[in-house]
Amino acid sequence: MGRSRYYMTEPNKPHFITSTVLEWLPVFTRPDTTNIILGSWQYLRANDDFKLYSYVILDNHLHLIAQSSHLDNCIKRFRSYTARCIIDYLQQHNVRLLLERLAFAKKAHKKDRDYQFWQEGTHPEMIINEEMMREKIAYIHNNPVKRGYVDLPEHWRYSSARNYMGQEGLIEIDYWIM
Repeated sequence: MGRSRYYMTEPNKPHFITSTVLEWLPVFTRPDTTNIILGSWQYLRANDDFKLYSYVILDNHLHLIAQSSHLDNCIKRFRSYTARCIIDYLQQHNVRLLLERLAFAKKAHKKDRDYQFWQEGTHPEMIINEEMMREKIAYIHNNPVKRGYVDLPEHWRYSSARNYMGQEGLIEIDYWIM
């Protein structure tokens, strides 16, 4: 069997996952690009056994806690689909600076494409107990606060913090009962 960057030893357990835009480029400053991410998660929740417990999308990376019986495949499909859609968006809107950087920084062995969007690897970390789940959800929700973008986690629009505060979030999530 071939090696996979997305392979998880126990995909049926929740995992903390990070995906970073190549060169930490600020692509998620546009609502349209962020909506591609949110829409992809909604699709996976509706059409796969994908559970999304927590998420945050910042300007150049995202964190999530997810679970699925085939999480490695879900993440692979998520990254492939969102990369294609975001690159198409950047081309349609003639965002040359970002496209030039995505083309320049593309790994030389990636001969099948003109651009690379995501950095390689997701560094999945299996959630092994309740304490770790609470810590990772808090980390995700406090990320925009730590960066100085907002004063309270629920003020960050692109996060599940609102959902956990009993407010309406941008998308539905699968709540982790703490």
